[in-house]
Formats: sequence, structure tokens, C-alpha cells
Amino acid sequence: MSSEELSLRHQARAAGGLYLLIIVLAGFAEGFVRSRMIVAGDPAATAAGILAAPGLFRLGFLADLTAFLADAALAVLLYLLLRPAGPALALLALVFRLLAHPAIASLNLLHHLAALRILDGVSPLQGFSSLQRQQLALFALDLHGSGYLIAGAFFGVHCALLAWLLVRSERFPSILGFLLGLSAVGYLFECGAVFVAPGLAPIARVLVGVTAAVGEGALCLFLLIRGIRSPADPVPGG
Repeated sequence: MSSEELSLRHQARAAGGLYLLIIVLAGFAEGFVRSRMIVAGDPAATAAGILAAPGLFRLGFLADLTAFLADAALAVLLYLLLRPAGPALALLALVFRLLAHPAIASLNLLHHLAALRILDGVSPLQGFSSLQRQQLALFALDLHGSGYLIAGAFFGVHCALLAWLLVRSERFPSILGFLLGLSAVGYLFECGAVFVAPGLAPIARVLVGVTAAVGEGALCLFLLIRGIRSPADPVPGG
């Protein structure tokens, strides 16, 4: 194995490690913290859940922020690994990933933080009633959910570009590209469905959950276990 290939494998495994970290942290923040505390349409129950475990709510904020910081590094590593398959496309994929999470989703965390500060009754909200603060907190979390979807639209475009690069790349099996392409469809469909056809939102959430788990999970595992495909590996079948 050449020194260049060894270096690429190290980069790929570092990317896989970051991807796994992001999946765990973001899954904890969204799937464990917010999903347990936010009760749609019920400001009082949501407020009670947050105030019962404010430390956990803050930990969800920190987990998300750490994941988005890691995503900036992952975006650069994926660009370096896939640049030979198409420099312009790889750069475009890098930009969309940086916009999706390190930029949009990170700023969107202000809504997460705002919900807790509103419930704490910080100035200038000290004159607000408890019910008003509860309603404002739930509204902030609704905005956070919408911001998450907007970031998801950018991430869906990133996944589509990354899928095409993976299909073209000699360093990865093309099946990863097809699976990530399904993830792209899931993210973009969820964003469109929630904003344009809310009745389809439950189906969209299931679709994005399954396609993201399969597509991104497969890429993460390949990066961790194999790193990159050896030039000696057979190409037919991806």
C-alpha cells in the first residue's frame, strides 16, 4: 500500500469516526431530548418537561452544537476524498453541507436556547404571565423545527451531489451513491411535504428516517471499516 493510499484511508476513517459522532450526538439531541420534552400543541406540558430537566435540555443544545462543529470538519474530509470524481461537484457539495449544519442549523439552535430562557423568565419577559411564557417557548421550538427542515433542504441537495460523486468515484462502491441518493429524496421530500402538504408530514418523517439511516449509515460504516476501496478491488457491481 502506497503512502498516499494509506493517508487517504486515514482520512476516510477519520471521516467515518466524525460521521458516527454526528449521528450519535444529533440523534441524542433530537431523538432523545427534544422528542421527549416537546408536546405538540401543549405549551404547559412542554414547559413542564423542559423545566423538570433543564440540564438535559442544555445538554441537548451542547450535543447539537458539537455535532455541527464536527460536521464542518467532515465536510472538508469528504471534499478531499471525492474531489477526484469531480472537483466542481465536490466543492458544491462541500458548500451545501457547510450551509446546512455548521451555518443554518447552528444558528437555528438559538430557538432551542430561547425556549429555556423564555421559561426562566429572563428580562424583558419578567412581566409575562406563566401561560404567555409557555406559549412563547413552544413557538420558539416550533420555529426550531422549521429551521431544522430548512437546513434539511440544503442537506438533501448535498446528499444528492454526494451520491453522484460516490457513483463516479473509484474509491467507493457505487451502491453507496444509490443509497445516499435515497437519503437525498427523503430529506427533500420531508421539507416539501411539511411546508406545502402538512398532511403528508407523518409519512415524510418515516421516509426520511429510514432512508437517512440506510444511506448515511452505510456510508459511515464503510468509511469506518474499509476507509476507501483499494485499486486492486474488483469494480463490477460497484
